[in-house]
Amino acid sequence: MFLLLLCVFLSCLPFYLSAQTDRQNERPIIGVLAQDVYLPQPSQTAYIAASYVKFLESAGARVVPVMINQTLEEYKTLFNSINGILYPGGGVSIVSSGYERAAKIFYELAIEANKRGDYFPVWGTCLGFEQLMYLTSKKTILAYTNTSGVALPLNFTNAEDSRMFKGFPAQLMKDLASEPLTVNSHKWSLGMLTYNTNEELKKFYKVLSVNTDGNVEFVSTVEAYDYPIYGTQWHPEKNAFEWTRPSIPHSPSAVKTTFYMAEFFVNEARKNFHKFETEEGESKALIYNYNPVYTGTKSAFEQTYFF
Repeated sequence: MFLLLLCVFLSCLPFYLSAQTDRQNERPIIGVLAQDVYLPQPSQTAYIAASYVKFLESAGARVVPVMINQTLEEYKTLFNSINGILYPGGGVSIVSSGYERAAKIFYELAIEANKRGDYFPVWGTCLGFEQLMYLTSKKTILAYTNTSGVALPLNFTNAEDSRMFKGFPAQLMKDLASEPLTVNSHKWSLGMLTYNTNEELKKFYKVLSVNTDGNVEFVSTVEAYDYPIYGTQWHPEKNAFEWTRPSIPHSPSAVKTTFYMAEFFVNEARKNFHKFETEEGESKALIYNYNPVYTGTKSAFEQTYFF
């Protein structure tokens, strides 16, 4: 009877406790979700900002572009080949778009996999953060904020015992709390009042930091309680890799923030052991098959991959 009760207890542990192992994937591959080009041209109907690719590569991952408008079976095959996925910032609809459809499929596949003990991390930045809030709550609940092109310090709430920030140096945490090291490039935010009154979000996500535009206090960093799902309303990748906007901080602490965030998420992907069926299939899928274009003179991104 004791052994039976022990087994039941262990089976009820949050997956991220029971799924931890000493094994690590030393060749992690992370998907980055593409999105529609606002004014498409031949051979340029979707894009990924190169800074997200550099962000992940800087911490030792390789990247596969996750194309929009693929079949469910194609997405399932890719899910079982990669070790995590990042939903980047951008400007498409989080309710109805190729980006939203793919994000929803991978979100649901990740939830199912993690429940089985198959550790699969998901990250959302800016639009990706907003997409995660919509997928979890199934509601359009964002509020307008005056936060386009502004760097802010983080007002930490529960960061000291978080998974995301536990490996950060103490001095960097102090800098993040006191200096404007996180650049915001969004007009829509999840208000704290909304979070506190939405049961789906409140039971799913732990709020790690908040910010304000002077009128609305909004959620700026989250991690899921029981899944390796993470979101930042701000842009950790821009500090080291984007130079087109004066609001982007480039101080040593700002750049360290980029790399510590990247290292955290890539290390999460190292806990996953999905792989491509063949080396040839892996090679064909990698971002190396595409060349980024210099777009710094006409967009917010220094370089962009077009598909």
